[in-house]
Amino acid sequence: MFAQFAIFFSLALCVAAEPIERRTATNVFPTPPTTSSLSKPITVAAGATFTPSQAYTRYDRGSGACQGQTEGGDSDAVFLLEEGATLSRVTIGANQAEGVHCLGSCTLDHVYFEDVCEDAITIKQKSGTSHINYGGAKHAADKVVQHNGGGTVIINSFYVEDFGKLYRSCGNCGTQYARHVEINDVWAVSGSVLAGINTNYGDSAKIRTTKVSSVKTICQKFTGNDDGDEPVSTGSGPDSTYCLYATTDITNA
Repeated sequence: MFAQFAIFFSLALCVAAEPIERRTATNVFPTPPTTSSLSKPITVAAGATFTPSQAYTRYDRGSGACQGQTEGGDSDAVFLLEEGATLSRVTIGANQAEGVHCLGSCTLDHVYFEDVCEDAITIKQKSGTSHINYGGAKHAADKVVQHNGGGTVIINSFYVEDFGKLYRSCGNCGTQYARHVEINDVWAVSGSVLAGINTNYGDSAKIRTTKVSSVKTICQKFTGNDDGDEPVSTGSGPDSTYCLYATTDITNA
């Protein structure tokens, strides 16, 4: 009996010691089984998770909702996520002005944006950490992730194509914060800036194991303001304080 237990225990250790395969970004977007055009945003309550009954259902705000780069508000979003809410396995269609607004720290798991209008994801938390895990976004003329609040945003295994900026710490919001972003295992194709941060407010961008193709700038530094003026660009590239990455962290695809 003891011998059998010892063999079982040894096998269990071997199984436990198996390396965990890391999941990475993919450029294969799901095919939505159906489309739901909303007359108002869906609010996901604090601490709740929204997953559609049919995975990757497309949600939008109806024909003509996108007005280009016209700034929208919460009422124009497809989803509003309250503190601690999670949005999972959803597709956001092209017919929308604003995609997802996180009113507090939030999590997006496997959320895909087929054609970004103004911004895909707007982070409004005052503090805490929001997570964007897997998923992807295409055709963002300006920003994919707009960080207007404080705290940290962690972007893991995300695919982005044809974009202005994957992440931007707000350069001219009326209330400014020190903001932080971590970008891990992202695949970025045909874009202007991977991360834009404000050094004068103590922002930082930590970037690891990211693959890029035709992306002009990895980390762009700005001097932000709180009076609505256009922020001034002050350079780009890795350093030891703000743009935290090495050239070996970036792979050119």
